[in-house]
Amino acid sequence: MSLGLLTILLCLGGAIVTGILAVTFWRDPVAGMKSATHRHEQLPQVMTDRYFAFTFLALAAAWHGDPCVIAVLFVAFAFMGLADGVIYARAGHPHIKHTAAGVAAALVAAVAAWTALSNGAA
Repeated sequence: MSLGLLTILLCLGGAIVTGILAVTFWRDPVAGMKSATHRHEQLPQVMTDRYFAFTFLALAAAWHGDPCVIAVLFVAFAFMGLADGVIYARAGHPHIKHTAAGVAAALVAAVAAWTALSNGAA
């Protein structure tokens, strides 16, 4: 087995575990919190490290300079922002910052995808 194939398989394994957690949280948030061993009182610190990680990913994608990578990353960012906006709007809470972040990320993704397609990548 090549290192490239091993890398892809490990990546897929990580995606499967993360996907299982996502479905668990979606179906039963209490079970999701228990499964992920998250604690409500630590969520502000957890969000801090998440935002640092998102910042790192965006900077790494910009440094890498591949518009396909930037497009995929910012589609994920757009999903998070827009999904959070919907969650807060449905609960009757202010949502404009999350919704605006999702729209802005979608714009970045669209420009990056357009750049990639204009350069013959896909």
